[in-house]
Amino acid sequence: MFPTFDLGFIEFPAYFTFLMVGYTFVVLLAHRDVLRRGGVDGNRFLDLGLVMIIAGIVGARVLHVAADGYWEDYKNLCVAPLLVKGEALPGGVRCKDDGDCVEAEKGDLCHPEKGTCHAKDCFRAFKFWYGGLVYYGGLALAIPLGIWFVRRFGMPVWKVGDLAGYAIPLGLVFGRMGCFLSGCCWGQVCPTPAHGGLSFPRGSPVWDHHLTEGLINRAATESLPVYPTQLWEAIGCMAIFLYLYFWRRTRARFDGQLFFTFLMQYAVLRFVIEFWRADPRGDLLGLSTSQLIGIPLFAYGAFMYWRHRGLAATARGN
Repeated sequence: MFPTFDLGFIEFPAYFTFLMVGYTFVVLLAHRDVLRRGGVDGNRFLDLGLVMIIAGIVGARVLHVAADGYWEDYKNLCVAPLLVKGEALPGGVRCKDDGDCVEAEKGDLCHPEKGTCHAKDCFRAFKFWYGGLVYYGGLALAIPLGIWFVRRFGMPVWKVGDLAGYAIPLGLVFGRMGCFLSGCCWGQVCPTPAHGGLSFPRGSPVWDHHLTEGLINRAATESLPVYPTQLWEAIGCMAIFLYLYFWRRTRARFDGQLFFTFLMQYAVLRFVIEFWRADPRGDLLGLSTSQLIGIPLFAYGAFMYWRHRGLAATARGN
């Protein structure tokens, strides 16, 4: 696990770095398609890319704060930081007073009983670069805002949508690789090592979770083996991208076909993988937030696919 890339004079969060690199790459890939095929203004498309990344981050962060079960932590970080899980001093040493935490730059409060350091942070809910982005939240805000933007500037809505149809899953490949390096979005404990489980080191989110659940003790140097659901989704998204970009893109029968196909394929992929996820991510009626969102999203994709295919067939018949 490599939660940050340390260049000596500056550190970059692995998740956010992969997210930005991936997003830049897929926008440029789609932009090249725009210039080659025509029908969409290249500069306007780049403007749309900037709008989409802002909408995606805002929407993804809002859904994380509202539905992933961390609201109490974000509130307590401001009003009662000692109620939130703290950090030990380097080497696992317990702090004795607030000065120990300040000196080690681990916060400004020492828990009198646990010996862990805590920091007051009233703005942590807004600091998305620490992680905590729910993809469906970003998509929910990006779709209507993107449609408004392309209509505002006279761009063909579903031609642009098809560019996003293959760009989004490729971007998700980068995002899930960032999740893997950060140690978040982990899977359930594997019954046996033969099931392909991976262990994460001491201090990782999954290690902390297993410690809290009583599955390991503080002496453990790594977590129990868990299903690498981050890698599963990265592989699944890569398969969706390869299919849409190298096969369906050149054989599309109507505008929007790639985008609607992506919505349905990803909804199924995510719905299935969620059964093996074990990180806190909301729960209602036995389903996670992403599963509940995926059901109407699949239905929307299927309806729009059927509708636009029918319209295209009618147009060809005329």
